Amino acid sequence: MDNPVRGFHLCGMEQDVLIAGGSLNGASLALALARAGLRVAVIDPLPDAAQTAPDFDGRSYALALASVRMLEVLGLWDRLAPDAQPMLDIRIGDGRAGEGAGPATLHFDSRELGEGPLGQMVEDRHLRAALLSALRETPGITRIEGAVAAQETAPGRATVTLADGRQFSAPLLVGADGRRSGTAERAGIARKVTDYGQTALVCAIGHELPHHGCAYQIFLPPGPLAILPLTGNRSSIVWSETTAQAEAIQALSDEEYLQVLRPRFGDFLGPIHIAGARYTYPLNMTLAERFTAERLALVGDAARGLHPIAGQGLNAGLRDVAALAEVLVDAARRGEDLGWPLVLDRYAGWRRFDTATLAIATDGFNRLFSNDNPFLRLGRDIGLGLANALPPLRRGLMREAAGLSGDVPRLLRGQPL
Repeated sequence: MDNPVRGFHLCGMEQDVLIAGGSLNGASLALALARAGLRVAVIDPLPDAAQTAPDFDGRSYALALASVRMLEVLGLWDRLAPDAQPMLDIRIGDGRAGEGAGPATLHFDSRELGEGPLGQMVEDRHLRAALLSALRETPGITRIEGAVAAQETAPGRATVTLADGRQFSAPLLVGADGRRSGTAERAGIARKVTDYGQTALVCAIGHELPHHGCAYQIFLPPGPLAILPLTGNRSSIVWSETTAQAEAIQALSDEEYLQVLRPRFGDFLGPIHIAGARYTYPLNMTLAERFTAERLALVGDAARGLHPIAGQGLNAGLRDVAALAEVLVDAARRGEDLGWPLVLDRYAGWRRFDTATLAIATDGFNRLFSNDNPFLRLGRDIGLGLANALPPLRRGLMREAAGLSGDVPRLLRGQPL
């Protein structure tokens, strides 16, 4: 498209948007905007070599169906599909150490939804590499290696200053720089932080028996254990424990680690073994008090970081990206200033309710299920069983998990901007 909005000078080019942070969300936003004709600069403090190192990030992502549709529109899915594992079923239930993955109280079956797999499991090493390659190949995207040290706004533009003194300007600055967003802090946006006193133990597990594309969420007293299918006879685990216990478990040898895991994991997949490096991530919830400021918008963890209990962290970030990209592209086609408050208000208003309900839900689920209170245990099992027994409610929850509910942006519906 012919972009009617004039940007500001950067490296011999006119830019429409500056993105601080080359995260998965920041890179996805750059691609979405550039493919619609906007000119984008991504400022990333981490070099490509660090982000593509085998031990950079051991996480895997449960991409909801809507997120997969967005990646298809952005031209990424053909690169990712060979290494992706479809999620055909999700089984949710209570458990205790020694019980393993018992009978599911709530079962999501993709055949009931009728739109293909509920989602796809993709490892960070594949998703990040595909995004970095696409950034290099897509016209209209300028990548800048460096750390933002300062930012300011003036009529018509936002300007960032890097640690080495270089300055760059555009009508709009987007913060995609994580839970400790310097972009938000420099703009005076406060954050509410809830520390759960939990740490996630993350690794890939190899097992003898096939998983058949089934994901498990087992609620244990210290925190949830997610068993998520990967390609081959492998699964990713996200195992939440109290922080002190997690530190002690992480310090064990691989065999000792497995001795602690096996009673929680169970034997339904046969003998298990460690299939890669082990990682830990502290668990908290961070909420920015607002998503926008003068010539500034926040996306992903810079806007809100969630507990991984529902696997919605990256999906929520991609929903931010899809909504902001749609707002900005539509504004550009109308000839509007991309940093205009009314433009940014459209984005903030779109994301406000979804963010609030998701934060309340994940926080509430973690508090409700991360205990062994017999009365709470009985109540939540009854609730899950009731949801499972009522097909309309169950299908509604499935659509919510797949990202198909609510006011869904075009990209998440599989439609180009």
